[in-house]
Amino acid sequence: MANWIGLLTLVRREFKRTMMTINQVIWPPIIITLLFLFIFGVSLGARIKTLGGVPYVDFLLPGLVMMNVITSSYDESSSSLFQQRFQLSITEILIAPLSYLEFLVGFLVGSVLRGLVIGNLVMLIGLLAVHSAPHDWPLYLYFSAVTSLLFSAVGVIAGLLAKTFDNLAVVTTFFITPLTYVGGVFSSIHLLPPVLQRVSLFNPMLYMIDGLRYSYTGSVDVSVLIDAAVVTGLAAIALLIAYEMTRRGVNLRV
Repeated sequence: MANWIGLLTLVRREFKRTMMTINQVIWPPIIITLLFLFIFGVSLGARIKTLGGVPYVDFLLPGLVMMNVITSSYDESSSSLFQQRFQLSITEILIAPLSYLEFLVGFLVGSVLRGLVIGNLVMLIGLLAVHSAPHDWPLYLYFSAVTSLLFSAVGVIAGLLAKTFDNLAVVTTFFITPLTYVGGVFSSIHLLPPVLQRVSLFNPMLYMIDGLRYSYTGSVDVSVLIDAAVVTGLAAIALLIAYEMTRRGVNLRV
């Protein structure tokens, strides 16, 4: 029988941790989003009127939303888990009457909540600043939630494997950030040479951004069905790996 009290306590603990660091968690993505909207959406958008058949700012905003969902979800689970391992406070959770699945779900839900909160704040900024909003809300919620779950699981994996805080930054610096930037946030892959277009298809971020953009504009670079299949498949793989590592107690038992 599931320990709902323990699970909800862990989720509340993780979300409270996020709210206690609001200056690090909330304001930076909001400021960065406003800067991107001004620099790319307003300044560059004055020269690039449309892209993919839609106003450039409408093309840009879904990429910014997804970028913040990805980074926020990863940062929450990876930093929280590693910090508790580093401070040895993880033992307090391990001795609690929680199964490894409940332990994992607690961290994942707390991380997904942060990812969705930040992503929706960016969406609201776009709505207020440039009057752009999703047209297909179910798809918007689907791609936001599944992508957030995927990178929450990736964050758990990184948090278990990391030996130092620098190890966590390696994933962000060398994988998440560059793949996101070249994954269609600022431009369509159809603007690339044919060879690079084919190479871009191996970038998983492309499918996440492309799927969320469809919920805004109704246009895609690939296919919304392929986007959903790739994102769902990657999330399932990441969850299985995270669960297996948690079940085996990788770097959890001191």
